[in-house]
Amino acid sequence: MQGNTNFDERPFIAIWETTQACDLTCVYCHASAQSSRNPSELSTAEGKRLIDEIATMEVPVFVLTGGDPLKRPDIFELVRYAASQNVRVSLTSSATPLLTHDSIVRLKECGLVRLVVSLDGPGARIHDAFRGLPGSFHGTLDAVRWAQEIGLPVQINTTVTRHNLELLDDIIDLLDTLNIVSWNVFFPVPPRRGSSADLLSALEFEQAFEKLYHASQRVLFNITTNEAQHYRRYLLQRSSQPRRLGQRPSPTYWRIPQFSRIGDYAEMSDAIARAPRGINDGKSSLFISHCGEVYPGGFLPISGGNLRRQSLSDIYCNSQLFRKLRDSRNLEGKCGICEYREICGGSRARSFAMAGNMFAEESCCVYEPRRQADRSDEPELVAV
Repeated sequence: MQGNTNFDERPFIAIWETTQACDLTCVYCHASAQSSRNPSELSTAEGKRLIDEIATMEVPVFVLTGGDPLKRPDIFELVRYAASQNVRVSLTSSATPLLTHDSIVRLKECGLVRLVVSLDGPGARIHDAFRGLPGSFHGTLDAVRWAQEIGLPVQINTTVTRHNLELLDDIIDLLDTLNIVSWNVFFPVPPRRGSSADLLSALEFEQAFEKLYHASQRVLFNITTNEAQHYRRYLLQRSSQPRRLGQRPSPTYWRIPQFSRIGDYAEMSDAIARAPRGINDGKSSLFISHCGEVYPGGFLPISGGNLRRQSLSDIYCNSQLFRKLRDSRNLEGKCGICEYREICGGSRARSFAMAGNMFAEESCCVYEPRRQADRSDEPELVAV
């Protein structure tokens, strides 16, 4: 392990699904969103105990998501408590009537460090169809403007499917006018086995990667991906091209951060974009459901334990599920022999959804490993 980042001891990012209640009906939602809150949700007291564990484990990135977190009346209390424990909180909200100017101001006053909203098209037609609520597009733009007026950094999430792949350049042009700090591009994982009609092909993934790469050379915001771990392989391949021509490679964000406390790490301009290499489900990542189940990620529906019976640290460090996911020797097919397996590792969630096997090879990757037998052939990280 490089630096003092140890994937076996703590995650880099923890996401808490505070509720499944939401007024949107998003096409690719994995949260089984519903209008009312579930009585089995973690209580306020249980949420605070979770935050205490996040603070003790010194998890650098903690995200509150849903559903819509604003459906919880105690969400402001939870954000304030996290801030008091020196836990930096981002919140992913839905552009519904609950996301008002006043609610954004209040979240900032409680200590929120980043607001995250979704934008899935360059205009209302595509975006509102994705989110299932007329007016959602303009509500998102209002939320971005209100957050920026009070100095609250904004991250945009975009889900890429065949419905908007050809519009990616237009979306990027729009984002370039919004003064955001980060853009997280989601590549869908089918919610049910066999339901992959809108999933991009392996070649279409590469086409999307090319658009993201060229955008990263000119925009001021950071670009990250979700469930597209092989974008890291693509970046390293692109970075090696100038080297072969005797040129200096373009910088990438695969820098191993040095930090000893959450407060120290907060000084970095964008923690998420400078994440350690190789983050994957269960490998420096975890997802806590609304009822306390601890999953390796938000799209891999296999639980490693429940917070009501075990500590978060015990589940992450010691559960058989998480330990297996952190061991690249368990990867199968071409992922198991790929020289990029420690940096990429493929989407374990997509493998589970498509093949029923979380260790199966990434089905949406065109790359063929150079060496079929030597597992020691690791690509070097690009110097920043």
